[in-house]
Amino acid sequence: MRLGSDPEVFLIDKMGKHISALGYINADKWHPLQIPDMAPGFTLQEDNVALEYGIPPAASAEEFSQYLEAVMQRSLKELPGLSFSKLSCHVFTPDQMQNPRAHVFGCEPDYNAWTKDYNPSPQPPHPFMRSAGGHIHVETKENPYDVVKAMDLFLGVPSVLMDEGEQRKKLYGKAGAHRVKSYGVEYRTLSNFWIFTPELRAWVWRNTELALANLGWANEFQEKIIAAIDFNDKEIAEQLVKECMLEALV
Repeated sequence: MRLGSDPEVFLIDKMGKHISALGYINADKWHPLQIPDMAPGFTLQEDNVALEYGIPPAASAEEFSQYLEAVMQRSLKELPGLSFSKLSCHVFTPDQMQNPRAHVFGCEPDYNAWTKDYNPSPQPPHPFMRSAGGHIHVETKENPYDVVKAMDLFLGVPSVLMDEGEQRKKLYGKAGAHRVKSYGVEYRTLSNFWIFTPELRAWVWRNTELALANLGWANEFQEKIIAAIDFNDKEIAEQLVKECMLEALV
């Protein structure tokens, strides 16, 4: 198994104010910045007002965690006076939304593995609300729908108990959210809550391995999985964690 990721993160200044990333990197999804003193695949780009990282595929849990930590720390050299917010959703102040690109959403739609239909773009309750995802890229030859459903069980359900980012869950991160890729699949349900510590990055690796080892099992719990994730239902999530002996770091 090899995993990659392209998480998004918000920036804050020394006073704790959320600052738009636009203008700091001057690179976008079509022309990402290959970090010059790092190996190919370590990239930075501006994604709306967030900063997005890219890492090359990792072949072990240790590599996966080290790659994410390395690119995050290296990016600080491009961001004088700024650091990282741990929020996955935030309403930015008007002064940070002056750039027209702060209002452009260029991503193609993602899809629902359970319904095999595309997910409609959500409408945020505030025009300056933005969210940050922690997408996982899985290199696999297995059926992508089966992989995503299994990841919903092993990662999406426990995340209901682990991820305190309530606001993002109202917009993004529904059950089965994914994009099929040439190398496998991109799992798009999780926010960026897991990128900030080695323990949580290792949790993502372990439970992706378990998902790939238990394809098909999630079908037995379809209704509960969807209800837990889509409605952020902690009671149902706790039931599934106990019944399926899932790993939730709470």
